[in-house]
Amino acid sequence: MQTVMDMHISGVTEKNNEKIAYVRFEEGELVAEGSIPDCKITKNQGFTDEEVRQLECYLIANLAELKRMAAGVNPIRAMLDEK
Repeated sequence: MQTVMDMHISGVTEKNNEKIAYVRFEEGELVAEGSIPDCKITKNQGFTDEEVRQLECYLIANLAELKRMAAGVNPIRAMLDEK
């Protein structure tokens, strides 16, 4: 049986005068969180080192699209959709 990986992306925010967005990957009990545009996974719960490397490669390869997605996130709507 194949498990589906979910990806969630935040809206654009500022940290240290840089615009960033956060990306979260979930696959069952496995969770990894990273940010763009640096394309680094900063938190990992259960993914192997190789899987983390693949997630970072995914972030790099899809950076332009991920930036567009983050720019389109309405924080109020996203908060209401979670409830």
